[in-house]
Amino acid sequence: MPKKDELSQRRYRNLIEHLEGLMRAGLKPRYEGYYGQLILSSIELAELGELDDVRRAAREAGRRLGWEPITKLVGDRLFVTDRREVPEKIYERASRDIADRMDESRHPGPRPADES
Repeated sequence: MPKKDELSQRRYRNLIEHLEGLMRAGLKPRYEGYYGQLILSSIELAELGELDDVRRAAREAGRRLGWEPITKLVGDRLFVTDRREVPEKIYERASRDIADRMDESRHPGPRPADES
């Protein structure tokens, strides 16, 4: 029985490392580790294992990144988010980025002249 225990522990550690890698890849350096999130689809969840194990591993992976992680199952997707309070300078930076993207979507580049 100890071998099975050892195998399941190794799988769990690997799951944590995998999820940590996904979370790290989604972070934007300009936000200095804040605004972290990971969304796992039902297909990804099925591939990763039991939901309770994935949630527990995701919380551990988030803590390794300095997050205060929370997991929420919405429909068939698992959301893992960082609920830390964001410093004002990062919040302002992110707000400006969002405003800039909204402006770009409302005012795309120059339009071609009407040929009529």
